[in-house]
Amino acid sequence: MKEGVRKNFFHSLWIGFLAGAFGGLVGLGGGVVMIPLMVAVLGLSQHRAHGTSLLALVFTGLTGAITYGLKGEVDITAAITLSVTATFAAILGAKFANSLPEWKLKRYFGAFLIFASLVLVLKPFLMTHYHVTIAGVSKIIGLLSVGVATGFLAGMMGIGGGTVTVPALVVLFNYGQHIAQGTSLLCMVSAGTMGSYTHWRLKNVAVDLLPGLVIGIILGTILGSMVALVLKEGILRIIFALVVCWTGIRFLRTPKSVALIAES
Repeated sequence: MKEGVRKNFFHSLWIGFLAGAFGGLVGLGGGVVMIPLMVAVLGLSQHRAHGTSLLALVFTGLTGAITYGLKGEVDITAAITLSVTATFAAILGAKFANSLPEWKLKRYFGAFLIFASLVLVLKPFLMTHYHVTIAGVSKIIGLLSVGVATGFLAGMMGIGGGTVTVPALVVLFNYGQHIAQGTSLLCMVSAGTMGSYTHWRLKNVAVDLLPGLVIGIILGTILGSMVALVLKEGILRIIFALVVCWTGIRFLRTPKSVALIAES
């Protein structure tokens, strides 16, 4: 029994480390790395992988938000506005994910991975050429709308939500990259907590894996951020996007018959 616990801790540690390292390198949430590895290596169901990933990312979101906040790189008002709708949408997303059969959730996750890879490749172009400024009441409505999309995807896909929130804050609201990331992290603390709590109530969280995942993510994020300062981000971004896209295609091609056999 103790051997099994040690083995799970070791695997969850390096999975979390890889997720944090890639996230630190290219600025993409760790869920797109953790979930496929938890399914393939640890043998978790797609539902449990989503719930476990989301709860692990709550801790890293809190750490990241504090770090950015100490540097003044968080818009607290915007984060609270985003959280108003994101928190409730995350609950709906978690319940929707739980209602899906395993094969269908795998396919949806595959489609999301392909979307995330496209965002990763196009983000520099969008953020350079397509800035608009939304202010006043329109900004509040816009933030609430972004919160709905962010929260629902977080609850459903087990990701931090930065794939949606960060580009939206930069492109639509003219935020700088750092403050957009800090604001997104703070928003996902409450939304991720509610979404993961819903997954936990639905028995979709492997609590025993959390210590290794959280420690690994934090260490990996620190290392990834340091390496990103000395390597060309453009090349890393493209390589990682290709890997994510390839993984997404594999999930998207999940056979219905095979998934049904695995569930029975």
